[in-house]
Amino acid sequence: MAGQQNAPYGSWKSPISAEMIAGQSLRFQDLVTDGADIYWTESRPTERGRNALVKCDAEGHITDVPGSAEYSVRSLVNAYGGGAFAAASGVVYFVNYRGGGSNMDQRLYRLPESGSATPLTPETQGKVCYGDLLVDEKRNRLIAVQQDSGHLSPSGQPMQALVAVDAQEGGTPVVLHSGDDFYSSPCVSPDGRQLAWLAWNYPDMPWDNSEVWLADILSDGTLENARRIAGNGAESIFQPLWSPDGTLYFCSDRDNWWNLYRWNGTEVEAVTSVQAEIGRPQWVFGLSNYAFLSEQEIVCGVCTEGIWKLCRVESESGSLTDLCADWTDVSQLRTAGGTAVCFVGGPSLPRSLVRIAVETGETETLRASSALSETLLPYLSLPTTISYPTTEEATAHAFYYPPHNPDFAAPPGEKPPLLILSHGGPTSATSTLLSMQIQYFTSRGIGVVDVNYRGSTGYGRDYRLALYGTWGVMDVEDCANAGRYLVMRGLADSARIAARGGSAGGYITLCLAAFHDLLAVGASYYGISDLIALAAHTHNFEARYADLLIGPLPEYQEVYKARSALYHAAGIQCPLLFLQGAEDTVVPPAQTLEMVKVLQQKRVPTAFLLFPHEQHGFRIAENICTALEKELAFYSLFLHFTPAPTE
Repeated sequence: MAGQQNAPYGSWKSPISAEMIAGQSLRFQDLVTDGADIYWTESRPTERGRNALVKCDAEGHITDVPGSAEYSVRSLVNAYGGGAFAAASGVVYFVNYRGGGSNMDQRLYRLPESGSATPLTPETQGKVCYGDLLVDEKRNRLIAVQQDSGHLSPSGQPMQALVAVDAQEGGTPVVLHSGDDFYSSPCVSPDGRQLAWLAWNYPDMPWDNSEVWLADILSDGTLENARRIAGNGAESIFQPLWSPDGTLYFCSDRDNWWNLYRWNGTEVEAVTSVQAEIGRPQWVFGLSNYAFLSEQEIVCGVCTEGIWKLCRVESESGSLTDLCADWTDVSQLRTAGGTAVCFVGGPSLPRSLVRIAVETGETETLRASSALSETLLPYLSLPTTISYPTTEEATAHAFYYPPHNPDFAAPPGEKPPLLILSHGGPTSATSTLLSMQIQYFTSRGIGVVDVNYRGSTGYGRDYRLALYGTWGVMDVEDCANAGRYLVMRGLADSARIAARGGSAGGYITLCLAAFHDLLAVGASYYGISDLIALAAHTHNFEARYADLLIGPLPEYQEVYKARSALYHAAGIQCPLLFLQGAEDTVVPPAQTLEMVKVLQQKRVPTAFLLFPHEQHGFRIAENICTALEKELAFYSLFLHFTPAPTE
């Protein structure tokens, strides 16, 4: 291209800086509606990761909710939280993350339209947490999932229960239902007479086996006649939701794909039947993939091979019609004032909050997670969907982002370095939603492949459960084979392959280093290095997850060791960068410190960054910026390029 400079891959000068990414990016989380009003939380790196509570009224005026500035709205139930606030008749109820300084709070608060927030639940210094909040307006109370680390269940983990608390006066919560290891998704019928919820028990995760329960609400607010209406021991249920006419709907993957079903009072009947996902794994509370426009019309997000779209469903026939096809990522779908509201995005569109007039298709963008100027659009690398052969005659899936910068071209014959990305979970997924962190690398001349390895969501239950019993094998092979596939196609330099991932993705990075002769360098963000330590010290939600992914302890102890990079450090030759939050309770810092110690004794080039006040995922702007810049610098040493100077 005319005017392009000739420069080696990796050394291209890019306008996409780490400081820009850290300072301008918001992380959208919970989204709820109250009539025509829309509320959401956004994690702000420039406010040290505070989860701010924001409101948009019917006229489109956006403000932080008055009286919420001193709070961070975030739940710690199951460590990942979600469903941290609810709103009704202009009053907001929320979970506060911290009290003064570093003191943990987790109490429930009431915040009226005019006035200050007042606590509704007793002070426990974070020992009792709440999540998945629901306003029971008929009884003027809140219903929530309560997690009490001061009282242990028979499984030895913090006890969970569905509880209710007076929405005006507060007080000690009243237990509505207990006895299961986990609860989520409480919802009251339109007439106020019934309560539905989800429950599951160890060792299952909610995306393995979960159940829908239904109970009658008596005049005193207690429950009677609690009965399971769906959940056969081999299906995952997601998002129970009442229709305006009082019919209970939910998603189930009983036929391999999360489709819509409903309870007709005597049995479960299918609403949709598509080979696509209308549900998603419930890592956090408050997820919503469909909502009712009327008794006859539903809007929903539908995922096919990692690509999301917005659809309208006719509730009687189950027929689907595509809406707004430009988006490839759709989440947190609600309805407000006759419109649909959700977070959307695409390869060149950052995650944004939009309001959609479904009948006309008119769309209004209310808030974008980052400011993407027109001048940056030419620097974006657009993904290509790839499916490629992997072990056991299977097929794996990924999105490939080629190096791209309109100002530069590589010398003739040079092949680019490749960065293999592996998402966390491992039961999660990546999408083609614009990631400025990916663009940070591609605009500098580094190719990126973002892998949906076996175990990922979006390809059916069978693909998701294919990882069970083979964690640390199939996922690692799929990521390795993504790199080999691109090398075979001439799109990557076999001598300059890097890997990067967080949590379970960091685990994959370490396994690639320990068990495959592929990487030139790797970066592990709060990654798992010792599966035995993980099983012993991780939090309640994932306490038995490894039983399914590998097998129960102590019977499978040798398998745990065989798949842990810590016990196979002798096989690691490539340099590794470790980035860790000091307050991480999912993968505690001690695990990373032990891995670093072993590698340093072995004289493997190793760098370690420990970030105070960060947990499992970085939220503070300066830490996000530092991590990205140090990561690029570390890669440059071993992928043999000189980064362009930062202005």
